[in-house]
Amino acid sequence: MIIPSIDLEGGRTVQLVGGEELAIDAGDPRAILERFSVVGEVAVIDLDAAKGEGSNRELIRELCRLAPVRVGGGIRDVDTALEWLDAGAQKVILGTAADPELLRQLPRDRVLVALDTKNGEVVTHGWRRGTGRSVLGRIAELREFCAGFLVTFVDLEGRLAGTDLEQAERIAEAASGRSVTIAGGVTTADEVAALDQLGLDAQVGMALYSDRLGLGEAFASPLRSDREDGLWPTVVTDERGQALGLCYSSANSLREAIESRRGVYQSRRRGLWVKGESSGATQELLKVEVDCDRDALRFTVRQAGPGFCHLEQPTCFGEDQGLGRLERRLEDRRRSADPSSNTRRLFDDPQLWASKMREEAGELVDAVTLDEIRHEAADVLYFLMVKLAASGVSMCEVEAELDRRELRVTRRVCERKERR
Repeated sequence: MIIPSIDLEGGRTVQLVGGEELAIDAGDPRAILERFSVVGEVAVIDLDAAKGEGSNRELIRELCRLAPVRVGGGIRDVDTALEWLDAGAQKVILGTAADPELLRQLPRDRVLVALDTKNGEVVTHGWRRGTGRSVLGRIAELREFCAGFLVTFVDLEGRLAGTDLEQAERIAEAASGRSVTIAGGVTTADEVAALDQLGLDAQVGMALYSDRLGLGEAFASPLRSDREDGLWPTVVTDERGQALGLCYSSANSLREAIESRRGVYQSRRRGLWVKGESSGATQELLKVEVDCDRDALRFTVRQAGPGFCHLEQPTCFGEDQGLGRLERRLEDRRRSADPSSNTRRLFDDPQLWASKMREEAGELVDAVTLDEIRHEAADVLYFLMVKLAASGVSMCEVEAELDRRELRVTRRVCERKERR
């Protein structure tokens, strides 16, 4: 699949030809990350750090909080790699510093080794110095110490001249089951699809920024369908993974959905269909994913209006349940002016909420039987979600924070604190 790339220089998104000549200044990387991350992980490369001419550290830390990213550029020691992993990077990309001794100190499943190659030889020092070592040999030496490789064809980088599919196939064989991302020269959707057929991802920069390749077009290129109409079944879920319904996508609708960041589907009767265009039950497309067989999709959306279903209910399978349902009910109560509502009283009286929260938390601490624990935990969750609703914080944001914390490698020891 496609891995969009954001190269940073002086706090701005740039595209260089041959790693040196500025071709495009695309501006603020935050907006670009928001656009690219709808299709999955995005590579964020700190060119300043790679060249030893400063860094974009604080900016990249912010980007790590905004979307799933893999971070590279100037990572030459264990501490720097751990810093990025703890900051929330899905993976770190190590270049010339990658050796077995260093890699053994890092979680293998979150490390990619970057190999820059020219005519099959690994090159270093800004692509100016040959090493005399073949890229295939280097992969064989390091593959047991990392999750995969980022291989850049230096002589093709930024030139929009196409990539080297024959060499890519040899690299796939040498990687022997490790993931491989190919960068350098990838220009067309057909190349993205061809690399995907080899089990490789395509890291793309210049073609996207120059509009030679559309993001939706590139994402759709590896997909296949066994249906006569060529459509892809598309499972639609909310931010918490609750299934809202089943739709269908075509190459046209998928491209439109990704480019516009809306719920756009292919109706089997009406053609291209923008969800909510007439009813107001619109969808913001947050993420699109493809299944392992490349023949089905999942759209993660932020649903507006009464719900996804035309019957004005949250899902096509009826009412939703659990914390998602409670969150919606609390939002309704927050907007209600009914003074008799206990939930409304909790919104209006922070001291009352604090008192009840302490009471329920203490009861959960003291609970012993399964029924007691279940009952008191439900109380605590209710009051917790009242606080979130009153503060405008969604449960999805809390879950995302927990996911980020799981990515931390270094952890503080959990110690008891004395009550004040």
